[in-house]
Amino acid sequence: MNKDIFVVIEHRQERIADVSYELLTKGYQIAEKLGGEVIAVLLADDGDQMAQSLKSYADKVLYIKNEIFKNLHSEYYCDALSSIIGERKPALILFGHTVDSFEVAPALAEQLGIPIISNCVDFDIDGDFVRATVPLYGGKINGEYSFNAENGGIISVIPGAFKVENPQKSGEIEKIEFTFEKEYDDKEFIEFIEAAAGEIDITQAEKIVAIGRGVKDEENIDMIKDFADSIGAVLACSRPIVDAGWLPKERQVGSSGKTVKPKLYIALGISGAFQHISGIKSDTIIAVNKDPNAPIFKVAHYGIVDDMFKVIPALKAKIEEMK
Repeated sequence: MNKDIFVVIEHRQERIADVSYELLTKGYQIAEKLGGEVIAVLLADDGDQMAQSLKSYADKVLYIKNEIFKNLHSEYYCDALSSIIGERKPALILFGHTVDSFEVAPALAEQLGIPIISNCVDFDIDGDFVRATVPLYGGKINGEYSFNAENGGIISVIPGAFKVENPQKSGEIEKIEFTFEKEYDDKEFIEFIEAAAGEIDITQAEKIVAIGRGVKDEENIDMIKDFADSIGAVLACSRPIVDAGWLPKERQVGSSGKTVKPKLYIALGISGAFQHISGIKSDTIIAVNKDPNAPIFKVAHYGIVDDMFKVIPALKAKIEEMK
């Protein structure tokens, strides 16, 4: 079995997606167990700069160049990857579980005749077997799946599942001018429409203060926002706050919102339903809730069982005193 890990790099408008760096980080953990290397597979038209930025994250950057790769085209992607992977036979091929890979990853698995596990939140390797965790029924339970990686296999991982660490490699770049034996005319890229920029991107915040039903009334949000500002945190929320129209969708954390990775996450009046918890990947979680049996306390590193409207003023005063 080839022991290398291939990470298929996702990019748009010449910007590499965060999930690709997350997968390169996880790839190193697996490669160390196997004794293989991490290969960043970049399909691009003008990708020299992106390839350079990947060098410190990979043992090798495999830059597959063709003008068709300026924009995503699943059939061309699949053909190129099938050709390269068929020759080099890595132990694992990693994709982000995103809209870009929804077509490519399953089609590639079928074309190569190898197994695939999609929508993973974690995976590891034990001997020749890859074992992956997949949330089911909206995250109510986790399923455990495995396959023998002797002949290779594909894993697609939900963005935000892993933290990024730069191993400071000095990977070489192997550039391949790729040509196709056939053309596809059933699809045509029309244009890329950038999503409207929100007020703030909570996925990039290092500190987050999040509110749930316990805030009780929209008028109380200003007090929480004032507290968040005082500690340099971003204000976020659970779904009920968005449904009530008190905060915009861009502030929502959870399975139907965004996955966040702050160093500090303070959950105020949030019960901790699985839909919300699935979106939190934080170093430190502090929960404040009047209900001692609230599920949020099962994942919190620190918990306060009390009324948030008593806790926040006291906490803010103490912080000001320390300053």
